[in-house]
Amino acid sequence: MNATRRKILAKALEMVTEARELIEQAKEGEEEAYENMPESLQESERGETMQDYIYAMEEAISSLEEAEELGDQIELN
Repeated sequence: MNATRRKILAKALEMVTEARELIEQAKEGEEEAYENMPESLQESERGETMQDYIYAMEEAISSLEEAEELGDQIELN
């Protein structure tokens, strides 16, 4: 891989890491908001929707972590 493509890859991986960190922040905020809700609201449709959002963010984080690992493998080769 030439220097130009390595720079492009490095920038892309930087962006993936930044995206993961931002989603982690959003997930933490959503978890905190959910945990601070009264139990009756946690069991409501709103609470279930919040749990769905948290789960989706966890899935996104997992996918981005996998992309970071694969990117690291590419950079090493």
